[in-house]
Amino acid sequence: MSELAFDREWSLAELLEPAILERIGPLLAQLLGGDAAIVDALGKTFWGVVDSKAGREALTLELEPIGYLASTTAAPGTLQAGAGFLTQLLRIQVRFRMASSLHLEAVAEDFETLKREHARLLESETRYKTLAGELESRVKAQVAQLDERQQMLYQAEKLASVGQLAAGMAHEINNPLGFARSNLSTFSLYLKKLATLKTRLDDVETAWRELDMDFVLEDGLDLLGETAVGLERIARIVADLKSFSNVDRATEELSDLNDSIRHAISVIERQLPPGVSLQVELGDLPAIVCLPGHLNQLFYNLIHNAVQAIQDAGHSGVVRISSRRTPQEIAISITDNGIGMGAEQRERAFEPFFTTRPVGSGAGLGLSTARNIVLAHSGHLTIASEPGQGTTINLSFPTPP
Repeated sequence: MSELAFDREWSLAELLEPAILERIGPLLAQLLGGDAAIVDALGKTFWGVVDSKAGREALTLELEPIGYLASTTAAPGTLQAGAGFLTQLLRIQVRFRMASSLHLEAVAEDFETLKREHARLLESETRYKTLAGELESRVKAQVAQLDERQQMLYQAEKLASVGQLAAGMAHEINNPLGFARSNLSTFSLYLKKLATLKTRLDDVETAWRELDMDFVLEDGLDLLGETAVGLERIARIVADLKSFSNVDRATEELSDLNDSIRHAISVIERQLPPGVSLQVELGDLPAIVCLPGHLNQLFYNLIHNAVQAIQDAGHSGVVRISSRRTPQEIAISITDNGIGMGAEQRERAFEPFFTTRPVGSGAGLGLSTARNIVLAHSGHLTIASEPGQGTTINLSFPTPP
């Protein structure tokens, strides 16, 4: 509250409102014997009728009187008591008005404080919204960058697999190509013998024996048969490789998981190291909506890891691949009797770049990529492994409704 409200001089008009005078006026008149009036500090009648002979008693709040109580009928003591009563009433009014002013100023100050706080909160909210927008943009940019890098890592892993495939396929394709080329070279010599025979038609029987044409005809048919077999092997290898490598096909298809397993096996079995074999037991499975190319990559990674685990163990072994259908799911397991993994290795098996193989022998993305592919198909992948005992990878996919 301002100092002016405390130090100001109050007037009767401010303190005695008409409603108050209507209540206390009759009481004062009755108290003073029927005749009472109130006069202001300037001598002007404020209430009632003042007789020139009336006695007066000052109404003093501080040091100066602000008015007088006048009466012609009241005794001096009664008039003094009435003035005291009225003075106390005026002082109560002053305190009430001062308290009201103080309350209003406090409310006004609180309101201004709330307005300032509200403005500050609005400013903070605007700033936080701006920061949130910037943060969201940065997060989106980071997520996009992580997605891009993840795709690059998957691509690198795929290229590494393709590199291994290329080496194995080159060897496999060279075998039938080698004997097909040899057969064609030999067959060309046989054709030359036929050309020579033509020049000796006058002595066909002797020339037939000398050129050993019976063997040429017999062996020529064998050569053509072997060459056809070789070309068929090449065609089958190329078809398997084409089917397996089609991992970028983004369109979902209705496919049998056994087909993806067979594609992966057809590629890996041509690269099996000595002493490692595959044992396959595939049950009848329902077709599911999936990305066949991605599942080809999934099963290739898992079977290839199992083969490598046996190699790392330094002994012969078997990779067992099985599939079966239960009422709740499609269950697939890949088991090896290779080197196995300890508890720490199992916990970190799905971490990108984590690998137990020597530097340059693996990128550490095989299991990470495999798990992501399984999760993308609403499936689950778990590992059971002990050092020296081998590893079992269990996969489950929901059965179609």
